[in-house]
Amino acid sequence: MLSDTGRVEAIWIKRAHRGPMDAVTEAMLIAGKGLANNVDRSRRRQVTLLAREAWEECERDVGGTADPSRRRANILVSGLQLARTRGRALAIGSARLVVGGELTPCERMEEVLPGLQSVMRTDWRGGVFAQVLMNGLIRVGDTIRWDDEPMNSGDIIVAPKA
Repeated sequence: MLSDTGRVEAIWIKRAHRGPMDAVTEAMLIAGKGLANNVDRSRRRQVTLLAREAWEECERDVGGTADPSRRRANILVSGLQLARTRGRALAIGSARLVVGGELTPCERMEEVLPGLQSVMRTDWRGGVFAQVLMNGLIRVGDTIRWDDEPMNSGDIIVAPKA
């Protein structure tokens, strides 16, 4: 069952354009930039998130299985509904993100499983992209939750250095 609180299941960093997604147990989110050491980030698309439940629905729909890292998102979460959440803020530890919008699947998804690109287009199942509002170290196993504090992508806050 999906709720307002979930769990970080995996974190992946892409170190080169079109390169492999490297699994890590922790990573630093940097306000206004995204995941440290990750390439292919932009001002709008600083970090990407995928719901495990959505990935599994897509696998069922196409009748196959594939490692969720093949989606090429940065963070895999469980227990959290990501569909239609543009503008909502997320908290992972001390880090804060704001969802910028739906992450539309590209043609590379067809290389993963035939039909995957099409089924991922339904109900935001391809995940979301977000901007980092507040620095923070995130870890696999961390709680991720919708943050009720009003914030928007213009409110970039840099946490003080320890």
